[in-house]
Amino acid sequence: MPTDTSTSHTHPTTTYRSLLRNREFAGLYSSFTLTVAAITLSGFALGTLVNHQTRSPFLTAVAMYGATFATVLGALTLMSVADGDRPRRTLLTLQCVSLAGVATQAVPGLPLLARFGLLLVLGFFQSLGTGTRMGLLAEVVPNSAYALARSLMNITSGGMAILGYTIGAVLLRYLSPQEVFAIATALTASALLIVAATVRERSIRPTRRPGLRQTWRTNIALFSHPGQRALLLNLWVPNGLIVGCEALFISYAPEHAGAFLAAGSAGMLLAAGSAGMLLGDLTVGRLLGAEQRRRYAFALRLLLAVPYLLFALNPPVLVAAVAVFIAGAGFAATLPLQEQLLALTPDPVRGQVQGVESAGRMTWQGLGAAIAGGVAQYFTPGTAITAMAATSVAITVFTRPLVARARAVRVEPGNA
Repeated sequence: MPTDTSTSHTHPTTTYRSLLRNREFAGLYSSFTLTVAAITLSGFALGTLVNHQTRSPFLTAVAMYGATFATVLGALTLMSVADGDRPRRTLLTLQCVSLAGVATQAVPGLPLLARFGLLLVLGFFQSLGTGTRMGLLAEVVPNSAYALARSLMNITSGGMAILGYTIGAVLLRYLSPQEVFAIATALTASALLIVAATVRERSIRPTRRPGLRQTWRTNIALFSHPGQRALLLNLWVPNGLIVGCEALFISYAPEHAGAFLAAGSAGMLLAAGSAGMLLGDLTVGRLLGAEQRRRYAFALRLLLAVPYLLFALNPPVLVAAVAVFIAGAGFAATLPLQEQLLALTPDPVRGQVQGVESAGRMTWQGLGAAIAGGVAQYFTPGTAITAMAATSVAITVFTRPLVARARAVRVEPGNA
């Protein structure tokens, strides 16, 4: 039977500090922090490099978020490795692959086609790594502290994105993109070493042979469940469309700041969105109980998109940054949706289900970036951002009844 966290509340004595006293959680958290920093720096460096070489909004957007396209391949093929009986070894192996990929991006003169190929390879293995990491997280912390742990990781993700985009914009004024890739390589190597030193192997999992058949068996059960389908839809699509808006910031900024300030202006907008996400996750994850999180989930999903409608007026960068900051808080809607999804998930497949959720969310981020970039090829970036935001609002409104019904549906013992 699934572990039901839908009505659980974080124990009063559980705090961010007490979570960090757990050595394994501290290791997962620290390695995750460094990994996010590396991904942020390398994505911003690649997006700037492609924009400089091609001046194409579409290719720039794909460069920044293209790795997310391959995450769906991980979800459809080998995601069952996330629930294998040796998750620590699996995570270390996957991080070694990521290290090799980021290091290759630092090679000077590497053709753009090869860089895009690397994005696909990295995205595939990153999706498996995320599933493995989240499966370990669900075992390392008690169920009552899961939302708080995810909140802390989301806050850190937003905080590191702020630093990554801000520092990335500064570094690219003095360093080449290849040198920024080298810094990202060092961060990835540090994350690998921390996992090796702090995370122990988990032997409590049932012995299951991971592979394509096991992955599809679990995925079929997942998508056959109406409640889980509704939650995945709302975790994936509205967020992905808004990330598509963010993918146009580099193209949007030169219209208002001049091309030579594009990196700095885009960094300001990206940092503003990350700051809003940090504030939202801190407020929703730490200050609200489980029932309050569910109550405000719909309003948060609307908040995620509505401020972007201001881009229809082509505001200056400073005004746009305020709107992006406010909208960023709406990303906290993922917390209550993830809690509901975990409540509907049987324990033996938690890693794979969370990996599929993360992979689908990242894939939709890539799709959102590609769609936004394609629209911006024929219209202005401001128009494309407005259209993406309006579509996100429409999907959120029309699927609200499906999410409400998902609370009352539970997985039966034989369905997973």
